[in-house]
Amino acid sequence: MLSALRPQAAADIKAALASSLAAIPDGEAKSNGARLGEAAAAKILEARASDGSTAPESYRPRTIPGVYVPTAAMVGWAFQKMTPFAIPDASYFRPPPPVSLQSREWTADYNEIKDLGGKSSAKRTPQQTETAKFWLMVGPPAYHPLARQIAIARQMSVADSARFMALYSAALTDAYIAVFDAKYHYEFWRPLTAIRNADIDGNPDTAPDAAWQPIDATPMHPEYPCAHCIESGAATAVVQGVLGSDTMPEVAITSISTPGVTHRWTSLTAFADEIAESRICAGFHYRFSTRVGTEMGRKIGAYVVEHILQPIDVAGATSTGGSPATETSGPSPARFRQQ
Repeated sequence: MLSALRPQAAADIKAALASSLAAIPDGEAKSNGARLGEAAAAKILEARASDGSTAPESYRPRTIPGVYVPTAAMVGWAFQKMTPFAIPDASYFRPPPPVSLQSREWTADYNEIKDLGGKSSAKRTPQQTETAKFWLMVGPPAYHPLARQIAIARQMSVADSARFMALYSAALTDAYIAVFDAKYHYEFWRPLTAIRNADIDGNPDTAPDAAWQPIDATPMHPEYPCAHCIESGAATAVVQGVLGSDTMPEVAITSISTPGVTHRWTSLTAFADEIAESRICAGFHYRFSTRVGTEMGRKIGAYVVEHILQPIDVAGATSTGGSPATETSGPSPARFRQQ
């Protein structure tokens, strides 16, 4: 699978595989297992060959003839056009529109992020600054350590950990698809744009600041809802669905955007709350957007856990979601049903 997705790294992947398999004695079981894995990968690649993940980014910035607009390309491929793994379609969990620019909530959230999210903010604490920079990291380094460490700490069997990681990855991908559907449906402005242009929002309680900047470069896609928040919401919902609790074994993540800084959590809620707060303190997302994003992610994560790879009882063996006994309690290990 990795060699097909990253052919430029195929040689390194092959070497890593050989090193990993070297610890397993040669024989029929080993060769059959390798063939089964390759066959499964081939089927997955075939199933996803036309899933839209290679669609070109084709966003058209709003403009009028002859008037300059920033020329940077939008970040990422067209996620919202990609076929989801579990949810029915990209818009299935689309949230209501952003708050009105004349609402009290907009006024409060605008002024909060203006105060806390500015690059030179004097109201942001050192801890808030660290957290904002910590979560500038994106992608697998930000979220996959959580699932990997939990699988190890709970001593999940091969079958249970494979299911757990599959559910987790499917939820994160579907969350990306859903959030970009919502982002480009609503095209809500980022704080950088809103704060510099607050004189045109029709709200007398939102004063503009033409020189305002966030803590770092604003991601190049619309604001609403918060993508980091939907990812953390989906991740934590899958973990809670598998473990059955908001409490988890201690997880420690070291951020690639703040070298040497490690954060730790034993609560899924605390993990998601930290990420939401970080996007406000970074100057990227309003509080209402973080709340909507987290809730949307939790719905997606719960949907994934409830609708795909459901455990089934095979010859009396039942998946426990974390017990190492799944593989060793009998000749017929737990299997899973794709719905």
